[in-house]
Amino acid sequence: MGFNDLKLSERLLIARRGTSYLSQRLAELTDDEFDGPTLLDGWSRRHLVAHIGYNAAALCRLMDWAATGVETPMYASTDQRAQEIAEGATLSPAALRNLFAHTVARLDEKWRNLPDSAWQAQVRTAQGRLVPAEETAWMRTREVWIHAVDLGNGGRFGDFPEVVLDSLLDDIVGMWRKKDLGAGLALEVEGRAPVIVKDPEVTHKVQGSLASVVRWAAGRGAVGVTGGEVTPPRWL
Repeated sequence: MGFNDLKLSERLLIARRGTSYLSQRLAELTDDEFDGPTLLDGWSRRHLVAHIGYNAAALCRLMDWAATGVETPMYASTDQRAQEIAEGATLSPAALRNLFAHTVARLDEKWRNLPDSAWQAQVRTAQGRLVPAEETAWMRTREVWIHAVDLGNGGRFGDFPEVVLDSLLDDIVGMWRKKDLGAGLALEVEGRAPVIVKDPEVTHKVQGSLASVVRWAAGRGAVGVTGGEVTPPRWL
């Protein structure tokens, strides 16, 4: 069963659980550690926390779009999004913690107050896809769970709910196929049939637990996999 097979209330609960998991990682950082690196090239923890906060604010705009029917894009442009993160990274740790807490609370409030009929309203992602407003549950789930690992202070893919790992794997492989990437690659999760990304002729295998294979596929390192010395294709 994938994430979108769950009831909306269950999907929102998993997103909130991910937020709590990320909040714990954030609380364990000292202010001085905000200057440290993340698993994302070129981003300090300041950049990452700013991004997570502004992502919640952007999803709030999609919820407003769904509620009112007035188009309110996530971001005015990719340049505006990048500038927002760069400027956010200059904030103090206290201000970044406040940004995170405030935007998380706003998004949760908008989720709680959206009328049932508006969850199917069409909104547009930052990548330009038209999706129902309920897709924001998965968009935020993906952000908070993965970025909790990216903070680099103890977050583990092994802590993710299995349904999140399964849906991440589906997302990643689907994006590779859409972009015509991953030729000859097979992902072999323990106890499951291999996932052949593109070609029937396999030239490289990555094997391991579900959490380890998803971590590698998401570009977060080869921890607990065999065959992980190869760099995975980009998926976002």
